[in-house]
Amino acid sequence: MIPTTGSYRLANVRLHRSLTPGLAAPFDADGFTLADIAVADGKIACIETPGRSAPADAIDLAGRIVLPCFVDCHTHIDKGHIWPRKPNPDGTFMGALNATGADRTARWSAEDVARRMDFSLRSAYAHGTKALRTHLDSVPPQEEISWPVFETMREKWRGRIELQAACLLGIEGVRDKKWFERLAKRVAAAKGVLGVVTYMVPDLEELLDQVFAQAIKHGLDLDFHADETDDVAAISLKKIAEASLWNGFEGNILVGHCCSLARQPDLEVLDTLDKVAKAGLAVVSLPMCNLYLQDRRNNHTTPRWRGVTLLHEMKARGIKVAVASDNTRDPFYAYGDLDMLEVYRMATRILHFDHPVGDWPRAVAATPAEVMRLEGAGVLAAGGSADFIVFKGRSWTELLSRPESDRIVVREGRAIERQLPDYAELDELMVG
Repeated sequence: MIPTTGSYRLANVRLHRSLTPGLAAPFDADGFTLADIAVADGKIACIETPGRSAPADAIDLAGRIVLPCFVDCHTHIDKGHIWPRKPNPDGTFMGALNATGADRTARWSAEDVARRMDFSLRSAYAHGTKALRTHLDSVPPQEEISWPVFETMREKWRGRIELQAACLLGIEGVRDKKWFERLAKRVAAAKGVLGVVTYMVPDLEELLDQVFAQAIKHGLDLDFHADETDDVAAISLKKIAEASLWNGFEGNILVGHCCSLARQPDLEVLDTLDKVAKAGLAVVSLPMCNLYLQDRRNNHTTPRWRGVTLLHEMKARGIKVAVASDNTRDPFYAYGDLDMLEVYRMATRILHFDHPVGDWPRAVAATPAEVMRLEGAGVLAAGGSADFIVFKGRSWTELLSRPESDRIVVREGRAIERQLPDYAELDELMVG
């Protein structure tokens, strides 16, 4: 359908208002309008409302939805696909932590990490992801292994997926000030993002000050895991916002999970959200992984809450919000394939991104691109790169009812070969 060379025009495509900034057109109640997209030299030459008759050589898509390529801002491709050799014994969060830690100590060589990362990226690319941020477990000595692997992988994938990395360690690791400063320097040298997992430890405020100090010193953005628990006493999201304010931090901050917020009293919630908005934090919810892990007590108890955070309330306060893939086929989540359409489909059902849809599609494209400082990504606009996905669905109910496994992914104006890697490629890493 998409030519391999030359310029072309796609007629009667269905575009969404939230992902086509500046397009003046009549949009329907679901935010869609029909438009034509002209592509030349790998860029979008123009987007305009259809004329009475399309040019004879135009490709008529008859109302099929076209979205910009996805931006996945919270993943763990260093952990990905270890489930066959190290499954979670009971499906709990602690079971995941312990299993992953044991596998990392025993198996995470440079070759092992590189092969699993590449497998993950080939999957994400085939599904239509243009940019991805991964967390890298950075507890000693893993940081000396995984960061060089990431840098090599970033170069290998340049031009296909824009890769970012954030270090990942428990907040208690910051107590070793000299080691943490060395890690911050390592992250800065790799043009990465400084990240930690926060818990309600007694010295949390002091440790957060050290994290912010290193980020300011080295000019780094921040990325936190916070409150991935149902414990109502877990308020580290609020503590991060307060630390940002009193440190005068001016970089971007992304906070993931924030599950406990949905369990807290209204006054606590309102206080937290006001501070998060004032500090300019962005929040990413991981609907599939947290639905899987949270409120899992035993095999005889049905979960009673969804594990996600309060994205609607955040968005109403102007807080930037996103959803992302998180873990794939590892002890934290036994499933997943870095398919952001699946993430958005599940988020729509779990978080109620509908009635109305509004501008929720930004949560998998434009908003994470802004958080990751990726100019021009996550939107469709004249002059931008022709990176988009052509679906068969002509409405939200059609698009989100099927896997759309035959979608067409276009990069720089050309349809890519969408070959998903075979799980059998990893078999030799799962033995021994």
